[in-house]
Amino acid sequence: MIRTIIFDIGNVLVGFDWYGHFKRFGYDEAMIGRLAAATVNSEDWKEYDRGCLSEDEILRLFVENDPPIEADIRKVLASFDTLIVRYDYAIDWIKKWKSHGYRVLVLSNYSDKAFKETWHALDFLPYVDGGILSFQEKLIKPMPEIYRLLLKRYDLRPEECVFLDDTLQNLEAAKREGLCTIQFQNVGQAEAELKKLGVQ
Repeated sequence: MIRTIIFDIGNVLVGFDWYGHFKRFGYDEAMIGRLAAATVNSEDWKEYDRGCLSEDEILRLFVENDPPIEADIRKVLASFDTLIVRYDYAIDWIKKWKSHGYRVLVLSNYSDKAFKETWHALDFLPYVDGGILSFQEKLIKPMPEIYRLLLKRYDLRPEECVFLDDTLQNLEAAKREGLCTIQFQNVGQAEAELKKLGVQ
């Protein structure tokens, strides 16, 4: 029986709209692609979310990925205000599951800078029962340690948890720790999958 629903944040409870964020600066498709390759689509972005490096150290890694566009990299990452988009359904969705008796947690790769600068999109956090953000623990999905820490901290039995994430790699790691998983596409699809697990 499922007792706990665990949500990823990016592209599940909020939108991670890096494309729209870069586009707002007036860049063409080629430059957007270069910026993405140097930042959000690079392996270094995971280290950003992990929170082990300073802001200057992370920026240096991004710049090393494409030195000729250093000024552009610094410009688009100066503020995260439009990088994260609020989803109107998040609060009501969380409240729904809690009213049905489920514990609701979050487990997300999230940087310190994003956490501080995107509160407009994270207004659902007061409604969850806890969770883990990667930068706070210096661990990121899909590291097995982050799932184990969540299970231990909240005294969870993995077979009584379902984890919703948009990234297959993160779900496969969760499965290896014994959690039930759903690859999130949209609310309707997720609710249909939850229903199959007896969550309703």
